Amino acid sequence: MGIGRFVFTPILPLMHAQAGLSASTGANLATANYVGYLAGALAGILAPALVRSPALLRAALVVLTGTLTAMPATHDVRLWIALRLLAGAASALVFVIAAASLHGNLRGHPAHLSGWAFGGVGTGIALSGLLVLGLHSVADWRVAWWASAALAALFTAGAWHLRPATAPEAGTTAPEAGTTAPEAGTTAPGVGGPAAERSTTRTRRWFTTLFASYTLEGVGYIVAGTFLVAAIEQSSPGPVGNAAWVLVGLAAVPSSAMWAGLGRRWSHPDLLLAALVVQAVGIALPALIGGATAALISAALFGATFIGVSTLALAAGAHLRFPRSVALLTAGYSVGQILGPLVVAPLIHHGYHRALILAAVVVLAAAAAAGLLRIGFPSPGVVPRAAAPGQRSVHDSCHASPP
Repeated sequence: MGIGRFVFTPILPLMHAQAGLSASTGANLATANYVGYLAGALAGILAPALVRSPALLRAALVVLTGTLTAMPATHDVRLWIALRLLAGAASALVFVIAAASLHGNLRGHPAHLSGWAFGGVGTGIALSGLLVLGLHSVADWRVAWWASAALAALFTAGAWHLRPATAPEAGTTAPEAGTTAPEAGTTAPGVGGPAAERSTTRTRRWFTTLFASYTLEGVGYIVAGTFLVAAIEQSSPGPVGNAAWVLVGLAAVPSSAMWAGLGRRWSHPDLLLAALVVQAVGIALPALIGGATAALISAALFGATFIGVSTLALAAGAHLRFPRSVALLTAGYSVGQILGPLVVAPLIHHGYHRALILAAVVVLAAAAAAGLLRIGFPSPGVVPRAAAPGQRSVHDSCHASPP
């Protein structure tokens, strides 16, 4: 999934130079991928049976690999858009099924195990970046796509026998899978009165702030996730851009496990604020300073935070016991990803640096919302009163992230 979803970033400069791809068309291809990702993610959320289908997982893996193979077979922009749309949907289904498998089969195990598994996204980013870096001076953009398809096929074989999650047993409640905490405006049995209404109002306010922060993060992060290599190569020609992308992947590998571990000591809003500020600095560095050192520091900061932010935001939503929190947060984040390339499209005709500055400002706005979320947010050991009795603690719920 890391290869199929993110290899476009290091290949983009090659397509600009060799395939005649314009900056605006590159943004449109990115947007198509994010639209497909939203569709695939929502399909997995709204139809829980999909995430328990081995056949669908295998079909999505094959389709994702096939879209990489087909990209260099045409110069038709409309077909490119269709292929990236399909790749987005397939990668979302792969991720949703894999995440559900982890949550189902590792229930009761330490959260860092799932965190390391999600580091596979970072591994895919790093390996695809290394691939393009090695081919940069000896092959063209077509070979880069075909080589990435071969790499994806290798990992498809490795993932072929992944065991999806099983259906919840009768009488149990699976987090975010059809049954959730009471709908906003209702209370648990035996709980009522003004105190319960005030608790529900506070929960809505906290969740609205979290939703705003996470949606803004979707807008800002995806600009860097799409154009970081191209922006670095503008000021630091040569292998620096692709080397930075490899570093993004390497930094992402342990990030989910690291942030999950920190969540045992500090509150999710505190960590979310810190991660967003660090990410904003990382996004802005190549535009403000330039040079190889700034590019590599930027890559490390960005890679160490973009999966962690998702881990923290979804864990915070689960802790609030807000109805369908993962579905709503995923939808907002995905819409943000769609808007990101469209918002910066007018800025990238003469370079990517202004786009990175705008992305950093948007991520800082997400950090400001996370700062507001800290006010009165219930501590890890406190369950909001509006939550249904007997529900799991946040550490037993979803720690996934939708990169």
